[in-house]
Amino acid sequence: MIHLDLSRLGQQIRGLRIEHPVGRITAVNGGLLHIGGVQGEARIGDRVRVLRREAAPLDGEVLQLSADHAVILPESAPDGVSLGDRAILHEAGTISPADDWIGRVIDPFGAPLDGRPLLRGAHARPLRASPPAPATRHALGARLETGMAVFNTMLPLVEGQRLGLFAGSGVGKTTLLAHLARHVEADVIVIAMIGERGRELREFVDTVLGPEGMKRAVVVAATSDQSPLARRRCAWTAMTVAEHFRDQGCNVLFLGDSITRFAEAHREVAVASGELPSLRGYPPSTAHTIMSLCERAGPGAGHSGAITAVFTVLVAGSDMEEPIADILRGVLDGHVVLDRQIAERGRYPAIDLLRSVSRSLPDAASEEENKVIAEARHLLGVYARSEMMIRAGLYAEGSDPETDRAIRVWPLLDGFLAETESQGIANSFNRLRLMLRRAANASGGGVTRPAGTIGGPARRPDPGAATTTAGVTAAALPGVPGPPGAV
Repeated sequence: MIHLDLSRLGQQIRGLRIEHPVGRITAVNGGLLHIGGVQGEARIGDRVRVLRREAAPLDGEVLQLSADHAVILPESAPDGVSLGDRAILHEAGTISPADDWIGRVIDPFGAPLDGRPLLRGAHARPLRASPPAPATRHALGARLETGMAVFNTMLPLVEGQRLGLFAGSGVGKTTLLAHLARHVEADVIVIAMIGERGRELREFVDTVLGPEGMKRAVVVAATSDQSPLARRRCAWTAMTVAEHFRDQGCNVLFLGDSITRFAEAHREVAVASGELPSLRGYPPSTAHTIMSLCERAGPGAGHSGAITAVFTVLVAGSDMEEPIADILRGVLDGHVVLDRQIAERGRYPAIDLLRSVSRSLPDAASEEENKVIAEARHLLGVYARSEMMIRAGLYAEGSDPETDRAIRVWPLLDGFLAETESQGIANSFNRLRLMLRRAANASGGGVTRPAGTIGGPARRPDPGAATTTAGVTAAALPGVPGPPGAV
């Protein structure tokens, strides 16, 4: 191991560039810096370090080029910059991931954030790489165990799928993402924390993931106080790290929180470079930038693995038609909508199943499982259409058999959407079948009225009945075996 570390260290030293082109600051225009003398060497995206006379060096990125100067956007305010200050040009952004980055927390430039030394890998990768050729990519893989009943059944997640979590602030996106990080089947997890609050990084690593979660995770973080260049680069760096492990045949879980902040960072950079805002303040290049990032996830080609991606999207005011949400719904393989009203009545995760979809269906489930999923969705839809009448006490029991059945099963399905699952996908389907059979076989005893109904209190189940964790009465279904672990 010592020999390997020394070998990589020597390789890293040999790869250092001794000479760099040097220019001079010729103008400061608002927040942009003009540099002369490097226009023949500079490329769009190159890194630049400005050596201020009485302050710490200032880093930036080349945004524009002309015949007589290069324009850079600095990562912080250009206070202390003077005409004639030296500007050192570095090469375009690359990252060199390595296998021993697992268990580490790094910044968007590949530097460690956990206080321990970190060596670069043997090969540099471009931050904005192209996805595999479409005709060579594998099909979506097998269904993954997620540790949640709803994702094991009605919203399946499969290898190589790209899923979006859409919600307003404070509705539970990050909490749900953390659960997936701990429980989804994957060889390696790469987490991009884009523009997160600084205090949440340590909490996420130590408490949410914990030592067990970090054993298979790489965390790339850019906090909200960092420049838009760093925040935008965070997503690209994390995806490049995921591609490193994918190309080795690993099945990678990529968690990006959030794509909205990635798009906002890109907007700041693009507007500074001269693009005009055209779509609710976003420049035209926003759609292509988001799609390019998302297309890099998914199944690999040849002997490589797959990148299963979950992106969170901050939907202001629950407006699913806002530009970022609209772009992502078109490019992803499914979307999960978290509803504030559901969260306010205390059900977490606050998944609105009728507005959510997984495009891995019907292929991800058997014919019988698809029938169970379709029936559960149908009953939830029937209840949703009549909910106002039911809660107002205006619906008379017996008026419509389908509505009666939907009312009986709704409390069970609503609880099912919030449940964790420790016994696997098959057990989740068993429990879902039991709920639907109970609603179909129940007779007499009236309709179970949901809590909060004006027409009367909710009926409570028989306290003497044996129930599963979902509240399904196994004893009420003669001949139907209860799921494993049922009491």
